[in-house]
Amino acid sequence: MRFLTTGVLLLCLCITAYNSHAQRGTIQNDVFRNTQDGQPVYSQGGGIFRFTNPATGKARYYWYGVHYKEAEQYRHDPSVTYARNTFESVTCYGSDDLVNWTFEKDVITKEEMNRNSRPTWVGRLGVAYISSINQYALFVQHGGKVGILTASSPTGNFTWHQEISMESIIGTSNTGDQTVFTDEDNGKSYLIYSYGKGRNKIYISEIGVKEGKVNILNCNQVFQGASREGNCMFKYKGKYYMCASNIYGWDASHVYYLVADDIKGPYTPTNNMQVMPGCEDDFGHVTQTGFFYTIKGTRQETVLYCGDRWSNFAGNGLGYNQWFPLSFNGATPYFNSLSAWQLDATTGLWTVNADNNYIKNGSFEADRNAIPSNFKPIQEQLTGWATIVIKGTAVKVGDSSSPRLNHFNTADERKQVIGEKSLHISDNVPFQRKVFQTVSSSPYVPLPDGLYTLTARIKNSEGFTQLEMYAESNGTKQQHRITQQNTFWQTIQLKNVSIKGGKAEVGFLATGTENAFCYVDDVSLVKQ
Repeated sequence: MRFLTTGVLLLCLCITAYNSHAQRGTIQNDVFRNTQDGQPVYSQGGGIFRFTNPATGKARYYWYGVHYKEAEQYRHDPSVTYARNTFESVTCYGSDDLVNWTFEKDVITKEEMNRNSRPTWVGRLGVAYISSINQYALFVQHGGKVGILTASSPTGNFTWHQEISMESIIGTSNTGDQTVFTDEDNGKSYLIYSYGKGRNKIYISEIGVKEGKVNILNCNQVFQGASREGNCMFKYKGKYYMCASNIYGWDASHVYYLVADDIKGPYTPTNNMQVMPGCEDDFGHVTQTGFFYTIKGTRQETVLYCGDRWSNFAGNGLGYNQWFPLSFNGATPYFNSLSAWQLDATTGLWTVNADNNYIKNGSFEADRNAIPSNFKPIQEQLTGWATIVIKGTAVKVGDSSSPRLNHFNTADERKQVIGEKSLHISDNVPFQRKVFQTVSSSPYVPLPDGLYTLTARIKNSEGFTQLEMYAESNGTKQQHRITQQNTFWQTIQLKNVSIKGGKAEVGFLATGTENAFCYVDDVSLVKQ
């Protein structure tokens, strides 16, 4: 009961934090989202589109996505990761400000989706308005084909229109991953998708009516190279950006992009997707590319990155929907990894929230394998963290004697800390080690001078002559010493950490006997 109570309390605190911020225009990440009236949001693998609200005649944001049964189960108990996915419905949420959402309805029920077939995979969807027939068309992966369902309003009951095979178009009946992109400058919508096998090609097809049916009208290949998934795009200041993730299953990935002046291309650099600056230290805040929405505000144009965190199937943290503002250096996008930020959808302006956590990969969930890893991605260090072996066994990829840098939390441990993984400090010989992260201002998000609180969860054995959490900035070092064994996870804090000059080093120092161990999880650095 002790574990369950701690886990439930942790989740309740996260959910309460989101609700308290929502009314102020804050987008809170790393939590399970709620609607304005406190109901759970279940929306995965979807997209946001702006349509006319039939009831008011005014434009409104509509967010469509899939409700999986496992999303409910994981939200209730995130100590369990699920191996299968069970479709429940396609949900629709509405908003006037992109922050506060209300549940509209289940626009596609399980009964309608399974009307002509047995239950199968349903996911990766988007909605296009077809003006020539005054219908809304929802494109979705359905088993090994693409399903098209239509409705007479954005919140109508979408019903089966037709199912198409992509075999004659790209050589596979299915798409690899797909989204719908609408160019609001001309009202045209497009299906963005990859090759169904290997996913090493990306295509763009305009959506329209062909032979009396909603369909795709053409096929333009815009990329061929390394395998990619999570294909989606956005438009910013007249340029088109094609984005995607690595082929990592449900796990997080770098954010990749190409850019073009025309939606049909050519996209540059040719067949060589670039890693978006700012996403490297936590794999896009532990997400895959999901979809984007470009806000054309009265003060500025802001691109909203909406990342999918498939935590119910990957066990990599809390929440399913992680949203961030992008910045730009000319035509180069920059990913701002934030846990809490303010958005004004009218002006397009955004600011960092006061309780933002400045640590990257603080729950150690970005890495999909035991580190060091010779599986893709090949890694010697934990993402966002550096490990220095002062004494003991060297860390080396492919060396069976190398110490493992992360610990895979047990189900009981996951009732106390977040996610499947944590930091692991240990060795099979006497050792001295330093694990740290340099936190600093980015070109677009400053690390303000002031007092901060550094927090972590730890669990450790006996056998340490030195074990401490520390923070150092502008030549001043502060530390919290751990002087006893902790057989259960404990919260440690270092308050009044003084940060000056927009830079700090935070980390952990350990000197231990052989097989002494310390696990660290859920590290945060928040301004007081």
